[in-house]
Amino acid sequence: MKATLILSNGAVFRGDAIGAMGERVCEMVFNTSMTGYQEILTDPSYAGQGVVMSYPLMGNYGVNGEDNESLRPWAEALVVRRLSPVGSNFRCEGSLGDYLRQHDIVGIQGVDTRALTKLLRSQGTMNGMITCAEHFHVQEVMDKLAQYRVSGTVERVTRKEAQVYAPTTESLDRRVAMMDYGVKQNMIECLRKRGCEVTVFPAHTPAAEILGGGFDGVMLSNGPGDPADNVDIIKKVRALYDSGIPLFAVCLGHQLLALATGARTHKMTFGHRGGNHPVKDLEAGRCFITSQNHGYVVDGDSVDPSIAQVSHVNVNDGTVEGLKYRRPNCFTVQFHPEASPGPEDTEYLFDRFIASMGGGRNA
Repeated sequence: MKATLILSNGAVFRGDAIGAMGERVCEMVFNTSMTGYQEILTDPSYAGQGVVMSYPLMGNYGVNGEDNESLRPWAEALVVRRLSPVGSNFRCEGSLGDYLRQHDIVGIQGVDTRALTKLLRSQGTMNGMITCAEHFHVQEVMDKLAQYRVSGTVERVTRKEAQVYAPTTESLDRRVAMMDYGVKQNMIECLRKRGCEVTVFPAHTPAAEILGGGFDGVMLSNGPGDPADNVDIIKKVRALYDSGIPLFAVCLGHQLLALATGARTHKMTFGHRGGNHPVKDLEAGRCFITSQNHGYVVDGDSVDPSIAQVSHVNVNDGTVEGLKYRRPNCFTVQFHPEASPGPEDTEYLFDRFIASMGGGRNA
């Protein structure tokens, strides 16, 4: 069956339908990763978005039950140059095409994803519709695209009840509260393998409940959408900050803490999404290749130097990739240290967080 991708700027791309049939409106973004499509689809940070994979072949190693970053996929749509009909890998448990159909993800292949990526990079991320209909009214499509906005996504992806994860080591060294704004499973695993019992809380859990739980530290997770939309959550984050408890935040959590302490954020033209983004640790004077997925960034000029200092910067565009707060035991990063795009170099941040909890409430 044929499918069509229509963008809000009027560009049209035609190809073959993959995944679920029908139509889907979402914000179209591109990812430069060569692998990791299953982790991308199940990353809650993609809620409300359709993903264009710039690498031409996807699905060649299939899917399996171990690589999910959450209980279900959150991406609305997938756009690829070519979808492999079969997966060839000793861990393969099914094809990517069947996975898309199973989880009601609309997709299209046969698209010139290089041209599409260049368009999104030059003109910015924009809304799009993928439809399997042979005929459609262009003005109606444009109206739908104009009305769509990625919003309310943290409420969609956060869990409804708290959940406790035991450490995977023999000893229990620390108890960590993880705020779930769209947390990836591997972020939890990075703490568990370091001897932490991790209690994952719904996004709107009152700060008093967290602070009364006897935890050694709090981690603010990644998540989707515009950070400034989360007014109630930002107030709770401020209360956690003011308490003095050790804090570590990643991606959306990094942005929320910046907003809670008076800084500003803004939407980027096309964001950072992929596994090859160079970031410099200013204190160490060393560059790392990082995995990233974000469309918003903290304004460096808005950070009060009496509250925090920029600790990491993106080597490509100079944007803020990390903040070290003047308050003891509090630091944040924009990139994903748990994602390990080849090297595991940036996992040192989890070790730093563990060390910061040496002065925690249960120490």
